[in-house]
Amino acid sequence: MAEQRSPKPQVGGSIPSWPAIYRQEKMTAQETGSKFDSLKWLVVVALIAVGVVGNYQYAGESLLYRVVGLLALGVVALFVALQTQKGKAFSSLLKEAKTEIRKVVWPTRQELGQTTLIVVVFVLFVALLLWAMDSLIGWFVSSVIG
Repeated sequence: MAEQRSPKPQVGGSIPSWPAIYRQEKMTAQETGSKFDSLKWLVVVALIAVGVVGNYQYAGESLLYRVVGLLALGVVALFVALQTQKGKAFSSLLKEAKTEIRKVVWPTRQELGQTTLIVVVFVLFVALLLWAMDSLIGWFVSSVIG
């Protein structure tokens, strides 16, 4: 039997060995990672700790200066975190999510308005139904109790 291949080489699924190779490559990339990842995460935690302690120490200073300092430390900590293997994977995930969002077919303004109206009407109907049932049960219980 002849092996069928996808017309697009980057698309898996039709090549039987694709998932095994793909998982193996991902595992080796994750396992190897940078040897300095632990150190980088330690720097991130230290930067956050410096921000918290500094904000406490300089409580008498202007709020603007403290916020600017915290934002600067946050940006540096984020930059260091993105240099780690997990940070790169997270960045890649965000890029892929952005690509997928571009592929979404968003509803038109008219479709959005119609759908919203249907939801609001249905919610009001269910609210009235629940109110009627509650009133009926309340009337029934009060007539039984006396």
